[in-house]
Amino acid sequence: MAWIQIRINSTNQQAEKLSDYLDEIGAVSVTFMDSQDTPIFEPLPGETRLWGNTDVIALFDAETDMQRIVRALQQAGHLDEQSAYKIEQIEDKDWEREWMDNFHPMQFGRRLWICPSWREIPDPDAVNVMLDPGLAFGTGTHPTTALCLEWLDGLDLEGKTVIDFGCGSGILAIAALKLGAKSAVGIDIDPQAILASKNNAEQNGVADRLQLFLSQNKPADLQADVVVANILAGPLKELYPVISRLVKPQGVLGLSGILETQAPSVCEAYEQTFALDEVKVREEWSRITGKLK
Repeated sequence: MAWIQIRINSTNQQAEKLSDYLDEIGAVSVTFMDSQDTPIFEPLPGETRLWGNTDVIALFDAETDMQRIVRALQQAGHLDEQSAYKIEQIEDKDWEREWMDNFHPMQFGRRLWICPSWREIPDPDAVNVMLDPGLAFGTGTHPTTALCLEWLDGLDLEGKTVIDFGCGSGILAIAALKLGAKSAVGIDIDPQAILASKNNAEQNGVADRLQLFLSQNKPADLQADVVVANILAGPLKELYPVISRLVKPQGVLGLSGILETQAPSVCEAYEQTFALDEVKVREEWSRITGKLK
């Protein structure tokens, strides 16, 4: 199917309203793109963080009368004489196939591979986790997930128990189980994450060793030898009392989802009860690990 898009240069104050209006007048999808290549980082609670100068890109069926769309935007006050916009035809492609072609098996550490189901396994003798991108966060492509996977690969997990706090797709818990952990628990606030983790565990043959809980339903006495939490710096600091209590005596902790500039404040919270290792950094993101004192 052919498509046409309109790209409108907007501001962080107006982009959300513009997006809502484009949905109302028939846009198939609306996305934001930073027009100054400024990275988007951690939002404040309840905040939708945009950029100082934001391009709003709306996709329409190619048969749409785009002049009618422009007139509607002008009449609604979203375009004026100073507004910059561009209308572009989009090449008709099999986007799903193109996306699949660009998702490859990835190696983490010495033993661990994350492989999409439609690709051939590069090393049948390695520890292979079969995982397809889906609605829940976590496929290994983000530096924070990669840092956590490499840390797990470097641990002796044989016979250990593991908690994946903020499990998302379940990738860390599943990887730990396939690396030798006796059992694992995944915890998340999102029911979609619990479902995705369950499905991915079944695909990898480890569902019988993985328990999943919404955060509010986790057992009060829950603890494990290894706890990993790949969320964000703010929640990690706020949830220090909760996360630290999950670690058994002599257990180890791995934290990520933390920008390099945020690592000192997270370390300050956790060094009260953990002997921390040197912070590991990759592409502006960091991983904090340590052992319970």
